[in-house]
Amino acid sequence: MNSRTFAIVALFLVQLLYGLNYTFAKTVINENFVQPFAFVILRVGGAAILFWLVSFFLPKEKIDKKDFLKFFIAAVFGVAINMLLFLKGLELTTPISASVIVTITPIIILILSSFFLNEKITGLKVFGVILGFGGGVLLTILGESTRVGDNLPLGNLFIFINVISYSIYIILIKKLTQKYHPFTFIKWLFLFGFFLILPFGYGEFKQIEWHTFTPYVTFSVLFVVVGATFGTYLLNPLALRKLKASTVGIFIYLQPVIAGLFALIMGADDIGYVKVIAMCLIFCGVYLVTKRPKNSD
Repeated sequence: MNSRTFAIVALFLVQLLYGLNYTFAKTVINENFVQPFAFVILRVGGAAILFWLVSFFLPKEKIDKKDFLKFFIAAVFGVAINMLLFLKGLELTTPISASVIVTITPIIILILSSFFLNEKITGLKVFGVILGFGGGVLLTILGESTRVGDNLPLGNLFIFINVISYSIYIILIKKLTQKYHPFTFIKWLFLFGFFLILPFGYGEFKQIEWHTFTPYVTFSVLFVVVGATFGTYLLNPLALRKLKASTVGIFIYLQPVIAGLFALIMGADDIGYVKVIAMCLIFCGVYLVTKRPKNSD
């Protein structure tokens, strides 16, 4: 497996973990086991511990003092704003609605990349974005969920702001992934992020009644912390080292597919020929954007 293939596989795993994350996190929050901001503390705190533990077994890298400010800014957008608004928005909207809003990420990343990373926007890439976005919207419009949010407009707004924040984060860490090993900057990213989100979630965290956790809730929390946080934040930078930021962003279109299929497996949705067409559009969009032009890295 060459480095580009590994990067693409890593991106797929990221979207798989995120796609499953919608249902697991939504269930825990809606059934009042853990409130949104308290869940963010569990995510960030748990992942920070894992990253720092693993880093002790890896070679140490010297960090330029000026880069600590970049780590902090990346933590503001990639951890604090991103996670706080995502879980709060997920509490108020449906998993499938949230997943389709996330599909606008590649569009934002593509625009930001052209301005700040000087990435060339080709016609093929634009067409891929249009196909993927169209498929994601189609899938979400037809998708239904047995879980109804308390305030869909507000929840969707929070998810939208979360998307903008995450897109800025992807752009910010692009150059850091070229300079440092992922573990080097991510351990600092989550350390800074933990102290940023602590004031928002500490009150809710104290209200968690651990003794009420069922095996399913315990598994869901561990999945969100270990898989959808530790795993995704590790794999994304690895992929960014080999792929353009806009290519990384297009894989977001897989999330509605995975979220929809998982909802189907869990009995929360059904599927028809239109949804199959939507999924095909999404996969075609991913293919077109990840297709490497001739004489390109």
